[in-house]
Amino acid sequence: MAKWKHKKEKHSKADPKETFVEGKLSVSAGGLGFVTPKDGTQDIFIPPRFLSDAIDGDIVKISLLREQRPNMKGPAGRVAEIVERSRKTVVGELIAGKKVRPLSKKLQGDITVNGSIQNARKGDWVEIELQAHDEKHSREQRGTLKSTIGQAGTVEFDIAAVIKEYGLCPPYSAEDWDKAGQVVPIGVDREDLKELVTMTIDPPDAKDFDDAISIRPGKNKNEMELGVHIADVAAWILHGSEWDVKAKKRSFTSYIPGNTLPMLPKDITHTMSLTPGKTSFCHSVLFTVDKHTGKILHSRRVHSRVTIAKRHTFDEVQDFIDGKPCSWEPRIEEHMKMLVELTRKMRHYRKGTEHFLELATTEIRVLCDDMTKKIKGLRREIQTESDMLVEECMLAANVEVAKELVARNIPGIFRIHPEPSEEKLQEFSGFVDDTFKMKTGDMSSRISCNNFLSKLPDDHRKQVIVDAFLRSLPRAFYLDKNQLHYGLGKGTYCHFTSPIRRYPDLLVHQQLWAVDYAGNLRGKDEVAITAMECSAKEQNNDEAYYAANDRLKLHYLKEKLKDTDIDCFEGVIRKISSAGLNIFIPDLGILSFIPIEYLGFTYKKKKSKFVASETHSKYKCGDFIYVMPEHIDLIKGSALFRPVAY
Repeated sequence: MAKWKHKKEKHSKADPKETFVEGKLSVSAGGLGFVTPKDGTQDIFIPPRFLSDAIDGDIVKISLLREQRPNMKGPAGRVAEIVERSRKTVVGELIAGKKVRPLSKKLQGDITVNGSIQNARKGDWVEIELQAHDEKHSREQRGTLKSTIGQAGTVEFDIAAVIKEYGLCPPYSAEDWDKAGQVVPIGVDREDLKELVTMTIDPPDAKDFDDAISIRPGKNKNEMELGVHIADVAAWILHGSEWDVKAKKRSFTSYIPGNTLPMLPKDITHTMSLTPGKTSFCHSVLFTVDKHTGKILHSRRVHSRVTIAKRHTFDEVQDFIDGKPCSWEPRIEEHMKMLVELTRKMRHYRKGTEHFLELATTEIRVLCDDMTKKIKGLRREIQTESDMLVEECMLAANVEVAKELVARNIPGIFRIHPEPSEEKLQEFSGFVDDTFKMKTGDMSSRISCNNFLSKLPDDHRKQVIVDAFLRSLPRAFYLDKNQLHYGLGKGTYCHFTSPIRRYPDLLVHQQLWAVDYAGNLRGKDEVAITAMECSAKEQNNDEAYYAANDRLKLHYLKEKLKDTDIDCFEGVIRKISSAGLNIFIPDLGILSFIPIEYLGFTYKKKKSKFVASETHSKYKCGDFIYVMPEHIDLIKGSALFRPVAY
């Protein structure tokens, strides 16, 4: 691949003492760059003016700056050379002057289109093929039009633009569905577990059902037998087969609002799914658990046949837990009661021994119809005890399988979550202190983190603080070596329980299948490469989801603006600058902005507050504020709000 040279500023001369470092560039939505060196040393800050025309994800060579501003933490540098481009194309909206505004907020500046724009019109989403660096335009991105996607500002084409921008695989064709539906599982001896009362618990709109749970009294009166039953996908999808290759290419099911892109064709996933009224082939982990303490005493893994007795939704199970009347038959009600009691004890035992992070997360999802592309509303997803019940069972299965991989030296993919850096925790503590005047105290262990989080006030500040804490944690990823999962407090952990929608889980199933039935076992090198690829694809999938979700929230707000009786929203002030207020709106799950001209206040820089000279009222960080949407810009992907007087 050709080198992409950075043009040095005219007034600068080559310095023989210049220090160069090579690494991967990450660019924030605000235009700040950070390079992670290849040797794993400290990240290097790249001020926006020194990015040249490098973009997020590029492999770059940087020159370290010898002079830095006094308030800069750590080393800083400038891009001297682009070693390798992270991408060849960019999706953006065609605007005036043959310019394209990138969809991704990580790409700074507009792209100039060279040559014809063909049949594209202003306001269309287009795909641009980037051109090599031009010495005459050292900081200007240039490219040629590759394709036209459709009109920006419409739900259908906004979703299509996100899918194209993030390079997600297109949906399977009807021919793929038919072909995959003809695949039959390999026949092996299976343990018959059809007598168990086995239940699934999923969201109401779930399309795939790859996990189920059973419970019954153990052989000893002080024990219970808990069963976690996972669709035995490896019996259908063999390592190296056509559908294995296609699943690996996708690596995950992409849950884009209004356009779910499954990892495997729906006909075969329907066949493998654990649904009532049929005998299902499963890969089961059966636990013997102390019914009084919740401690797992021992477990065994088997290939099995099960029959699903009942399909539940999380809401139905939560209603049962809350004591609301249900219409279940007595045996289902009895088994659910046993399951609730046992998983409570298991969680309590795990809390005392593993000290996992206790975080009640909240997410606002856009509900968009896959067929009509109509936005039906927003749904607040809060973790409830019914979620925790399923989580407890799945965690147990994932741990036991990971332990077996380690004990038997089977090459596998593990789920890793490193400890947060001291610097990130200090930044979090500083944010909480500056914004809410609260002291976090020592945050050096999960116990101390939980102590602080458990004492948070149950008001508008809580979600902002929890979200900020989550951002201070490193991202979990996949690795071929077993290491710590910090958030869960586990020293041995993998993903096993979702093989229909996650390739790392499917790989683990296939490795165990190979061991159990003398099949094609992958080597360590192949597993290591796959783990790295899956980590990158998972992050890309997540970014695509959030880009689509946030953009569709703007469509939702734009429709709301048409209502004459639109409700106001509650916001929390996160940051104050001379330009206005940065606010977080919990009911929408978005960060937004109130310009200073909407406030009519005087900004007091030293006190970081807005003060009205006549009324002496003021806004400061951490304040609760009522706001109304004022202007939605679907081109820039932003929303402006106006404060509402109460």
